[in-house]
Amino acid sequence: MLSTYFQGLLLGAAMILPLGPQNVFVLQQGSRKQYHLMSAFLCTLSDVLLITAGVFGGSALLSQSVWLMALVTWGGVAFLLWYGWGALRAVFTADTALTMQEQVVRSRWRVIMTLVAVTWLNPHVYLDTFVVLGSIGGQLGSDMRIWFTAGAVCASILWFFGLALLAAWFSPVLQKPVSQRIINLFVGSVMWYIAIQLALKGLNISY
Repeated sequence: MLSTYFQGLLLGAAMILPLGPQNVFVLQQGSRKQYHLMSAFLCTLSDVLLITAGVFGGSALLSQSVWLMALVTWGGVAFLLWYGWGALRAVFTADTALTMQEQVVRSRWRVIMTLVAVTWLNPHVYLDTFVVLGSIGGQLGSDMRIWFTAGAVCASILWFFGLALLAAWFSPVLQKPVSQRIINLFVGSVMWYIAIQLALKGLNISY
Protein backbone atom coordinates (compact mmCIF):
# COMPACT_ATOMS: atom_id res chain seq x y z
CA MET A 1 0.00 0.00 0.00
CA LEU A 2 2.67 2.49 1.00
CA SER A 3 4.75 1.69 -2.05
CA THR A 4 1.73 2.38 -4.28
CA TYR A 5 1.04 5.60 -2.38
CA PHE A 6 4.60 6.84 -2.86
CA GLN A 7 4.47 5.82 -6.51
CA GLY A 8 1.46 8.09 -6.96
CA LEU A 9 3.11 10.84 -4.89
CA LEU A 10 6.33 10.84 -6.91
CA LEU A 11 4.63 10.54 -10.26
CA GLY A 12 2.15 13.26 -9.33
CA ALA A 13 5.03 15.53 -8.31
CA ALA A 14 6.80 14.84 -11.61
CA MET A 15 3.67 15.88 -13.49
CA ILE A 16 2.99 19.05 -11.51
CA LEU A 17 6.48 20.50 -11.02
CA PRO A 18 7.14 21.59 -14.64
CA LEU A 19 6.22 25.23 -15.22
CA GLY A 20 2.63 25.73 -16.38
CA PRO A 21 -0.27 28.22 -16.30
CA GLN A 22 -1.54 26.99 -12.91
CA ASN A 23 1.84 27.36 -11.21
CA VAL A 24 2.41 30.80 -12.71
CA PHE A 25 -1.02 32.04 -11.64
CA VAL A 26 -0.67 30.76 -8.06
CA LEU A 27 2.78 32.35 -7.86
CA GLN A 28 1.37 35.63 -9.14
CA GLN A 29 -1.49 35.63 -6.64
CA GLY A 30 0.82 34.68 -3.79
CA SER A 31 3.19 37.52 -4.56
CA ARG A 32 0.27 39.95 -4.03
CA LYS A 33 -1.37 38.04 -1.15
CA GLN A 34 -4.63 38.22 -3.08
CA TYR A 35 -6.78 35.07 -2.80
CA HIS A 36 -3.61 32.99 -2.93
CA LEU A 37 -4.90 30.27 -0.57
CA MET A 38 -8.18 30.13 -2.47
CA SER A 39 -6.20 29.81 -5.70
CA ALA A 40 -4.19 26.94 -4.25
CA PHE A 41 -7.38 25.25 -3.04
CA LEU A 42 -9.10 25.54 -6.43
CA CYS A 43 -6.06 24.16 -8.25
CA THR A 44 -5.91 21.27 -5.81
CA LEU A 45 -9.65 20.60 -6.11
CA SER A 46 -9.37 20.52 -9.90
CA ASP A 47 -6.48 18.08 -9.67
CA VAL A 48 -8.47 15.86 -7.30
CA LEU A 49 -11.32 15.66 -9.80
CA LEU A 50 -9.08 15.16 -12.82
CA ILE A 51 -6.75 12.61 -11.23
CA THR A 52 -9.65 10.59 -9.84
CA ALA A 53 -11.44 10.64 -13.18
CA GLY A 54 -8.26 9.67 -15.01
CA VAL A 55 -7.34 6.78 -12.77
CA PHE A 56 -10.90 5.42 -12.69
CA GLY A 57 -11.55 5.36 -16.43
CA GLY A 58 -11.39 8.88 -17.88
CA SER A 59 -8.32 8.16 -20.02
CA ALA A 60 -10.40 5.97 -22.35
CA LEU A 61 -12.88 8.81 -22.96
CA LEU A 62 -10.13 11.29 -23.81
CA SER A 63 -8.42 8.96 -26.27
CA GLN A 64 -11.69 8.52 -28.18
CA SER A 65 -12.58 12.23 -28.36
CA VAL A 66 -10.15 13.92 -30.73
CA TRP A 67 -12.58 16.75 -31.39
CA LEU A 68 -12.89 17.42 -27.65
CA MET A 69 -9.13 17.68 -27.28
CA ALA A 70 -8.99 20.04 -30.26
CA LEU A 71 -11.73 22.21 -28.74
CA VAL A 72 -9.94 22.43 -25.40
CA THR A 73 -6.62 23.12 -27.13
CA TRP A 74 -7.80 26.09 -29.18
CA GLY A 75 -9.80 27.48 -26.29
CA GLY A 76 -6.67 27.31 -24.20
CA VAL A 77 -4.61 29.02 -26.90
CA ALA A 78 -7.06 31.94 -27.08
CA PHE A 79 -7.21 32.36 -23.31
CA LEU A 80 -3.44 32.14 -22.77
CA LEU A 81 -2.78 34.71 -25.51
CA TRP A 82 -5.29 37.10 -23.92
CA TYR A 83 -3.95 36.57 -20.41
CA GLY A 84 -0.35 36.88 -21.53
CA TRP A 85 -1.12 40.12 -23.35
CA GLY A 86 -2.58 41.62 -20.16
CA ALA A 87 0.54 40.70 -18.20
CA LEU A 88 2.93 42.01 -20.85
CA ARG A 89 1.02 45.25 -21.18
CA ALA A 90 1.32 45.76 -17.42
CA VAL A 91 5.11 45.69 -17.78
CA PHE A 92 5.05 48.93 -19.74
CA THR A 93 2.30 50.66 -17.75
CA ALA A 94 3.29 53.40 -15.34
CA ASP A 95 0.87 52.39 -12.56
CA THR A 96 1.68 48.71 -12.37
CA ALA A 97 -0.30 47.98 -9.20
CA LEU A 98 -3.49 49.53 -10.58
CA THR A 99 -3.13 47.71 -13.88
CA MET A 100 -2.70 44.35 -12.16
CA GLN A 101 -5.82 44.86 -10.08
CA GLU A 102 -7.83 45.86 -13.13
CA GLN A 103 -6.60 43.03 -15.29
CA VAL A 104 -6.42 40.06 -12.96
CA VAL A 105 -7.75 40.25 -9.41
CA ARG A 106 -10.46 42.86 -9.36
CA SER A 107 -12.89 40.46 -7.67
CA ARG A 108 -13.00 37.03 -6.14
CA TRP A 109 -15.17 35.73 -8.98
CA ARG A 110 -12.72 36.94 -11.58
CA VAL A 111 -9.96 34.98 -9.87
CA ILE A 112 -12.17 31.90 -9.81
CA MET A 113 -13.06 32.19 -13.49
CA THR A 114 -9.44 32.78 -14.43
CA LEU A 115 -8.34 29.71 -12.50
CA VAL A 116 -11.07 27.61 -14.11
CA ALA A 117 -9.85 28.68 -17.54
CA VAL A 118 -6.17 28.23 -16.68
CA THR A 119 -6.88 24.70 -15.46
CA TRP A 120 -9.66 23.28 -17.60
CA LEU A 121 -8.60 24.90 -20.91
CA ASN A 122 -5.08 23.51 -20.60
CA PRO A 123 -4.76 20.23 -22.57
CA HIS A 124 -1.56 19.42 -20.68
CA VAL A 125 -3.67 18.89 -17.57
CA TYR A 126 -5.65 16.16 -19.30
CA LEU A 127 -2.52 14.56 -20.71
CA ASP A 128 -0.93 14.49 -17.25
CA THR A 129 -3.96 13.32 -15.29
CA PHE A 130 -5.81 11.18 -17.83
CA VAL A 131 -3.09 9.80 -20.08
CA VAL A 132 -0.07 9.45 -17.77
CA LEU A 133 -1.56 9.05 -14.28
CA GLY A 134 -4.72 7.43 -15.63
CA SER A 135 -2.96 4.83 -17.73
CA ILE A 136 -0.61 3.84 -14.90
CA GLY A 137 -3.12 3.97 -12.06
CA GLY A 138 -5.78 2.29 -14.18
CA GLN A 139 -3.68 -0.86 -14.42
CA LEU A 140 -3.75 -1.33 -10.65
CA GLY A 141 -6.35 -3.25 -8.69
CA SER A 142 -9.31 -1.37 -7.24
CA ASP A 143 -7.76 -1.22 -3.74
CA MET A 144 -4.39 -0.01 -4.99
CA ARG A 145 -5.96 2.65 -7.21
CA ILE A 146 -7.19 4.45 -4.11
CA TRP A 147 -3.67 4.57 -2.65
CA PHE A 148 -2.17 5.66 -5.95
CA THR A 149 -4.75 8.43 -6.32
CA ALA A 150 -4.19 9.55 -2.72
CA GLY A 151 -0.46 9.88 -3.38
CA ALA A 152 -0.95 11.93 -6.56
CA VAL A 153 -3.49 14.17 -4.82
CA CYS A 154 -1.13 14.76 -1.88
CA ALA A 155 1.54 15.90 -4.33
CA SER A 156 -0.87 18.55 -5.64
CA ILE A 157 -1.81 19.70 -2.12
CA LEU A 158 1.81 20.05 -1.02
CA TRP A 159 2.89 21.81 -4.18
CA PHE A 160 0.11 24.37 -4.66
CA PHE A 161 -0.20 25.38 -1.01
CA GLY A 162 3.58 25.41 -0.61
CA LEU A 163 3.97 27.63 -3.67
CA ALA A 164 1.22 30.01 -2.55
CA LEU A 165 2.56 30.33 1.00
CA LEU A 166 6.16 30.73 -0.14
CA ALA A 167 5.23 33.47 -2.60
CA ALA A 168 3.17 35.22 0.09
CA TRP A 169 6.10 34.99 2.50
CA PHE A 170 8.32 36.80 0.00
CA SER A 171 5.56 39.26 -0.94
CA PRO A 172 7.28 42.31 0.65
CA VAL A 173 10.01 41.89 -1.95
CA LEU A 174 7.79 40.64 -4.75
CA GLN A 175 5.28 43.50 -4.38
CA LYS A 176 7.84 46.16 -5.28
CA PRO A 177 7.13 47.81 -8.67
CA VAL A 178 10.34 46.47 -10.21
CA SER A 179 9.60 42.96 -8.95
CA GLN A 180 6.05 43.10 -10.25
CA ARG A 181 7.26 44.17 -13.68
CA ILE A 182 9.64 41.22 -13.74
CA ILE A 183 6.85 38.87 -12.62
CA ASN A 184 4.49 40.24 -15.28
CA LEU A 185 7.16 39.82 -17.94
CA PHE A 186 7.74 36.27 -16.74
CA VAL A 187 4.01 35.47 -16.64
CA GLY A 188 3.32 36.95 -20.08
CA SER A 189 6.26 35.16 -21.66
CA VAL A 190 5.30 31.80 -20.15
CA MET A 191 1.65 32.17 -21.17
CA TRP A 192 2.55 33.03 -24.76
CA TYR A 193 5.15 30.27 -24.96
CA ILE A 194 2.61 27.68 -23.79
CA ALA A 195 0.00 29.12 -26.18
CA ILE A 196 2.38 28.69 -29.12
CA GLN A 197 3.18 25.12 -28.08
CA LEU A 198 -0.54 24.34 -27.77
CA ALA A 199 -1.25 25.89 -31.17
CA LEU A 200 1.37 23.68 -32.81
CA LYS A 201 -0.16 20.62 -31.15
CA GLY A 202 -3.61 21.82 -32.16
CA LEU A 203 -2.57 21.91 -35.81
CA ASN A 204 -1.42 18.31 -35.52
CA ILE A 205 -4.73 17.32 -33.93
CA SER A 206 -6.74 19.12 -36.62
CA TYR A 207 -4.84 17.58 -39.46
